[in-house]
Amino acid sequence: MAEYTYPTDRLVTVFGGSGFVGRHVVRVLAQQGWRVRVAVRRPDLAWFLRPLGAVGQVEPVQANLRYPDSIKTALAGASAVVNATGIKSQSGKQSYDAVHVAGAVAIGRAAAAAGIGALVHVSGIGADPASHNAYIASKGQGEAAVREAFPNAVILRPSTVFGPDDQFFNRFAVLACSLPAIPLFGGGMTKLQPVFAGDVGLATAHALDTPATFGKTYELGGPDVMTLKEAVERTLRTIERERTLVAVPFAISRLLASVTQVASAVSLGKFPQALTASPDEIELLRSDNVVSPAAIAEKRTLPDLGVTPQGVEAILESYLYRFRKTGQYASSRTA
Repeated sequence: MAEYTYPTDRLVTVFGGSGFVGRHVVRVLAQQGWRVRVAVRRPDLAWFLRPLGAVGQVEPVQANLRYPDSIKTALAGASAVVNATGIKSQSGKQSYDAVHVAGAVAIGRAAAAAGIGALVHVSGIGADPASHNAYIASKGQGEAAVREAFPNAVILRPSTVFGPDDQFFNRFAVLACSLPAIPLFGGGMTKLQPVFAGDVGLATAHALDTPATFGKTYELGGPDVMTLKEAVERTLRTIERERTLVAVPFAISRLLASVTQVASAVSLGKFPQALTASPDEIELLRSDNVVSPAAIAEKRTLPDLGVTPQGVEAILESYLYRFRKTGQYASSRTA
């Protein structure tokens, strides 16, 4: 059998490559022949990425967004860069401003100084620097900062990202296995357009290889638009469980989220993660998270990046089956 070979002149540095979205970006880039340097704070925790490519094709390296020299080193010799860093809640030095804004600025400036030709910045639908929500504002400020430092950057704004190890459908499944009822924060009527993580990876790879995308902002959503309630119902159907769904108003939802954060802190992180939410996460549900009419009209969506979006139904069962009472085996209802 012929040994797999890959080009040695295409090196891309992926910041945040060990994260949920980042690992899918790394996988796709490796499949398409890139050498991938994964820049993370703890390379020893990113070794699991190495089998995604041929021997030596995927290499984790140490880099910290607070230290410009480490960013410069991680970019040495690269012809492209992807910023897939991001956090859902703040803790210590890992603040929204430090990661989403200052970190994005540092990467953009370092990439420009190194003469790198392509940069993809992963943000999120709804990013708005003027938002009263700290998370959304930081995403918007980060986009503006990247655009200023690296004008040709391609900005990708995915809706809720799903796939193996996601913190969305998996979370609902865990709740269904742990509680007799599932709370629908904000009433459960917020509209979402879940996008498969692998499709975000494909969009990233296409953007790096297509100069026509440079300087543009794309909104990434899957083929299905659903409410939060409908997302929970799909989860329950997939794992073959029945639970009561309880609509919880925003005010009470924020209070519950604050309580779970305190419980997590007091228990030193032992409080179940699936039961922990932040007030910022609740605030995100005040606005629909779907691809805008403007993005569709201006051809700034997944199909315009050469990607046919994969639907929830086609993928959900492949990783949620483990939450069924019968696991991967035939349902007990048909036995």
